[in-house]
Amino acid sequence: MSKQDGSGRQTSAVDVDDSTATVLHVDMDAFFASVELLDRPDLRGKPVIVAHDGPRSVVTAATYEARKFGVNSAMPLAIAKRRCPQAIVLEPHFDRYSHYSAMVMAICDELTPSVERLGIDEAFLDVAGSRKHIGSPITVATLLRRRVLEETGLICSVGAAATKFVAKLASSRSKPNGLLVIPRDETIAFLHPLPIGALWGVGGKTEESLTRHGLRTIGDLAQSPVDVLKRMVGEAAGSKLHDLSWGIDPREVQPRAVEKSIGHEVTFETDVTDPAIVRRELLRLSGMVAVRLRSGGAEGRTVVLKLRFGDFTTITRSRTLSEPTDLGRRIYDEVSEIYSAVGKEHARVRLVGVRIEQLSEAGGGQVSLWDDDDGWREAEDVMDAVSARFGRGSVTQASLLGNNRGRESEARGFARDG
Repeated sequence: MSKQDGSGRQTSAVDVDDSTATVLHVDMDAFFASVELLDRPDLRGKPVIVAHDGPRSVVTAATYEARKFGVNSAMPLAIAKRRCPQAIVLEPHFDRYSHYSAMVMAICDELTPSVERLGIDEAFLDVAGSRKHIGSPITVATLLRRRVLEETGLICSVGAAATKFVAKLASSRSKPNGLLVIPRDETIAFLHPLPIGALWGVGGKTEESLTRHGLRTIGDLAQSPVDVLKRMVGEAAGSKLHDLSWGIDPREVQPRAVEKSIGHEVTFETDVTDPAIVRRELLRLSGMVAVRLRSGGAEGRTVVLKLRFGDFTTITRSRTLSEPTDLGRRIYDEVSEIYSAVGKEHARVRLVGVRIEQLSEAGGGQVSLWDDDDGWREAEDVMDAVSARFGRGSVTQASLLGNNRGRESEARGFARDG
């Protein structure tokens, strides 16, 4: 039986005290497999393995239905097929995983500026500062899970606790599609009955060594003298494991460094020749870039337009502002002028993108030179607050209403150059 098949799933009651559980760990459920099933809804509920189907291939991902037969990622595909001969094998598409990862991380960034990414499908969030604008940790976690489902079609699990280690452990125990909150004063009761392999840093060899000495649960390890643990697994590991067994984890959520650029782009389902549609899309993308800037406490000076035409010719054009901005309307005004200057408003456009570069920390002690910025800032601040609470699309500019343009994807995500 796989340890990741969801058989030991735990979730929290709605009335649990979450006041001390301000660290969230969000983890996408069977991420690669779930992304593949977006195009194959007929396979939902069936054992599916994601892998290149060859004699030397290994499993990239597996659905929970396949995991119940003992199929795990990194397992040789030949063994996985023997364990679950009825499994359906799908080829992986890593570009799609990056795309959906960017969408999920963008949602996280809109809920709190304190987001620490862990690979492509998980992240820590510090939501202590979100109470005033959004609500309690449970409110933020519930909103996050709802928005991920509504905006991507994917599901995730969230753990909430006072420390990163316990939050991550809680998310793993709540899989699939669950929310588990561990209040600070319930941390020990949660940790100590768990198998020792659940401790962060206990791999196969360490677990084998500890169990040889009769330590089978986290509680067993917690009651062992630190000096004894150090002799078993080494000086540093012994101290660290003992601290973790008592819920001691001083590490804080570490937001990523400010990006060198932030952008969004979109590919139309059919080539567009109407400049009004292109401008409307530029307005939408400019607003999305601005939301990302503000959520990260940044602003930028160089606005970049990207155009890909029907013959796949691609051009980029940029303009540097006299002062940095984080306003969608200001970004749109500049990128719209760039679009006009290109002189190809009636060409067949396949893709459009908006990016802003030369990022810096917002503020900087400068006074805006644009007279109308205060009005736009107030409007966009209101849109930020409403979107954070009710999701993107709950409020938008009037010029975007009724915009039924077809496109391959809602957005390509926030590009990170460098």
